[in-house]
Amino acid sequence: MSESTAPQWHSPGRFEALGPAFFTYLQPSPVSAPYWVATSASTAHWMGLNPDWLRSDEALQALSGSAIAPGSKPLASVYSGHQFGHWAGQLGDGRAIMLGETAQGFEVQLKGAGRTPYSRGGDGRAVLRSSIREFLCSEAMAALGIPTTRALALTGSPLPVARESIETAAVVTRVAVSFVRFGHFEHFAARDMQTELKALADMVIDQHYPECRTATALNGNAYANFLQAVSERTARLLAQWQAVGFCHGVMNTDNMSILGLTIDYGPFQFLDAFDPGHICNHSDNQGRYAFNRQPQVAYWNLYCLGQALLPLIGDEELTIAALESYKTVFPAAYATQMLRKLGLPDDAPGTAAGEGRFAQIVNPLLQILADNKVDYTIFFTRLTEAVTQAKDGQPDLEPLRDIILDRATFDAWSLTYSEQLAQVDQAQSANWMQKSNPRYVLRNHLGETVIRAAQGGDFAPVQQILAVLQAPYDSHPDHGDWAGFPPDWASSIEISCSS
Repeated sequence: MSESTAPQWHSPGRFEALGPAFFTYLQPSPVSAPYWVATSASTAHWMGLNPDWLRSDEALQALSGSAIAPGSKPLASVYSGHQFGHWAGQLGDGRAIMLGETAQGFEVQLKGAGRTPYSRGGDGRAVLRSSIREFLCSEAMAALGIPTTRALALTGSPLPVARESIETAAVVTRVAVSFVRFGHFEHFAARDMQTELKALADMVIDQHYPECRTATALNGNAYANFLQAVSERTARLLAQWQAVGFCHGVMNTDNMSILGLTIDYGPFQFLDAFDPGHICNHSDNQGRYAFNRQPQVAYWNLYCLGQALLPLIGDEELTIAALESYKTVFPAAYATQMLRKLGLPDDAPGTAAGEGRFAQIVNPLLQILADNKVDYTIFFTRLTEAVTQAKDGQPDLEPLRDIILDRATFDAWSLTYSEQLAQVDQAQSANWMQKSNPRYVLRNHLGETVIRAAQGGDFAPVQQILAVLQAPYDSHPDHGDWAGFPPDWASSIEISCSS
């Protein structure tokens, strides 16, 4: 295999060029007898990387941390943050090591490649169980059209790692245009390192938000416009999370991407039965990161980012103003997402609260789903089929009545919904719904099934479910059971921060 097929590193990368206050150079810690668990050709294509390289021993050694690719200068970055609402002080890449930035502008990290100066007493390792979850969900989210870091490869090793029990090591290769987090800004602001804070903000603005330099809003303040742009990206991301039923589980400020990406897949979950107050993180004793609290937590995290940027913005009122658009962008984006799931157009501009389709159709439906503990994904899959296959524009909603106990309330909702649906072209409704309602999401029990197989040495199911999750709107008749109701034992799965 020619080295020309391997990533070509741009040195110094944009983050590396910020200087030594931002990171520490170090080498990944090799693992014993590395082996492939899974790879993503989709991510390789996205990066402009030859997927054939992922079948080489050169790639295996480099992506397990057992060899350093030519031109790579590995480093771990420092950041701080708020965790579960409390200031945690200095954190940093405790088990993530950046290999560098590719010539195409992608940052590549190894997660689980050993201890760093920021490991805070940890071993810097990741285990096969949690690494499979992160690998699969990164790619599943990308296929759903939700902004996310990507996963290029997953390698394993017989190296023992102590968690609640002894498990084996694994390394996920993560890829993003930038891994900069809210916590990077908090770190330098908390230490009154304004030169470094400004350098970081200028780098991110120039590379990812250049329009903020010339924006006239917010008194033409580039840093205030930057904060507003991040707020609006985050608002749109949260709308997508809520619409698809995704629970992040640990929305600390150090787990928030400055580019509005989903980052750090730990105790995540896609909802089974719709429960607005669902807590997917077994470690979240206070329910801070419950599903229905995610949008407000995101705003709280943005407020923390605003406080970190205040020395650059120079005006507290302007900083608060830069956050205000979150309060309009999120509900508008969420309303659009939910109406598209129902095959309906947006409300007309200026529609009063309580009078539009969202108030009349979406809110009552969500209450019905919650009261009847209806499976979220299956409900919208069946609704999509009903509308797509409708004769004379009248969908047969009987398959949905079968999964709802309070049929009288559902029937009343159905009448209102059908009246609204009749006003929309059926082909348009079907198109919206088919692009908004996935058949397949990475439910906990599916992840657990492939994890158990992998722990037994069978990695084929990981690659099989990856293929399905990368085309989540298709039917996949050979794997139709993966789109079915979760088994009874699924409710007993507990996902914690160590997961």
